[in-house]
Amino acid sequence: MVLVERETMKLTDLITPDCILAPMQATDKHEVINELVDVLAKAGRVSDAKSLQEAIWTREQTRTTGIGHGLAIPHGKSDTLSDMSMAIGKPAEPIDFDAIDGKPVKLVVLLASRPDQVSDHIQALAKISRLHMQPEFREKIYEAQTPEEIYELIAASDSA
Repeated sequence: MVLVERETMKLTDLITPDCILAPMQATDKHEVINELVDVLAKAGRVSDAKSLQEAIWTREQTRTTGIGHGLAIPHGKSDTLSDMSMAIGKPAEPIDFDAIDGKPVKLVVLLASRPDQVSDHIQALAKISRLHMQPEFREKIYEAQTPEEIYELIAASDSA
């Protein structure tokens, strides 16, 4: 049996600057999810926003996706997506997301994939988490003011 090493996933394959909101209008966790899914719908990445919002909200209610250090990664699966996609939102003010460290979130990375993309979904979640565990990256992304700045930080991390 020959094992073929898969090309490393790039987060920039999952997101474009038009799927980044900075600042967001949302002021609570439910609104954040709806606003980010709406961004994916406007970008033509999801055909049924309501269905995806429900899938992500249902997942969020089972266990918080506020992973600490000011980050939340709400995620869900829906067959209304053409491919795995990501949206990023920077709330105007930190939002309570029931994070495991009890602190409000400053950045929300929403990940959406088709039900058959289990491995890729887990790989993307892990990559986002690892990136956010780097204090220097975290500091820079929290300081970023525009979608373009946030996208450039992600692009730079992809090529590092």
